[in-house]
Amino acid sequence: MVRLLLFSLWLVSHPVHVSLLSIDYMPDQEKFKVFLRIYFDDFLLDSGINNADQKNLDFSGVNLFTREVMAKYVNERLKISVNKRQIKAELGEMDLSENELRMNLFFSSSGKISTITVKNLIMTSLYNDQANMIIVKVNDFEEGVKLTAEEPEKTFGIN
Repeated sequence: MVRLLLFSLWLVSHPVHVSLLSIDYMPDQEKFKVFLRIYFDDFLLDSGINNADQKNLDFSGVNLFTREVMAKYVNERLKISVNKRQIKAELGEMDLSENELRMNLFFSSSGKISTITVKNLIMTSLYNDQANMIIVKVNDFEEGVKLTAEEPEKTFGIN
């Protein structure tokens, strides 16, 4: 939790090409709770959404078009594998305020977790200095890393 707070403070004080991703395993539900925060203007550039469709994005409630766009974007740019098996994101709540887009995602997974591989391609094709900050927490294991355009993937060995 301390790392998440430090990363959050860093994002607020240093608004450059950065995303924040936290992955927290909930063993009682056999799901990963995932939080993603990116800057909205960067998302618009990275997503390739045309201007007409950008006007149809609505984060104030349950908008099917917005949910489909966001789910497609997340599943194209964020690849998470548990024990070498890729899992797909289920989109939860979303919020947009002050140019920050925040999303809650869920990934289902059951059984013993030995490895988690995260490939984060969010904005890596746009910016050479892109930093995708990631925190993975499974039971007593917790590790934070910075992924970049040059190194967009990391495998975490879970004890």
